[in-house]
Amino acid sequence: QVQLVEAGGGLVQAGGSLRLSCAASGRSFSSYAMGWFRQAPGKEREFVAAISWSGGMTHYADSAKGRFTISRDSAKITVYLQMNSLKPEDTAVYYCAADIRMDLLVVGANRYWGQGTQVTVSS
Repeated sequence: QVQLVEAGGGLVQAGGSLRLSCAASGRSFSSYAMGWFRQAPGKEREFVAAISWSGGMTHYADSAKGRFTISRDSAKITVYLQMNSLKPEDTAVYYCAADIRMDLLVVGANRYWGQGTQVTVSS
C-alpha cells in the first residue's frame, strides 16, 4: 500500500520556524518527484514547493521563495520542508505529494497525496 505520511506540523509564533517531513513507503519513491501543497480554510489547495527525484532541481511558489527550503534524504524517500520566518498567512494544512513526473506535480495533477499536517502561525 502506497503511503505518504507527514509529520512536524504544529503551532508557532510569527517569525518562527517549523520543519515538516514526509516519509514515503509502498513503492520505489526514490525515482519520484516529491513536493508540498497547502490549503488554508476557505481557500483552494496551492502549490508550495517541489523537488526532483535526484534532488538536483527544486521549484518554489513565490510565497515560499527565500523562506522555505525543500530537500530529500540520501535514500530519496523522505522529503523535508524547512519553513522559516513564518507568517500568519502560512497557516494551512500542508500536504505531501508525489509523482513520477515533476511537471504534473507542480500543477497538482500528481498521483499520490498524504493526509496532511496542520501548521498554525499565530500573530
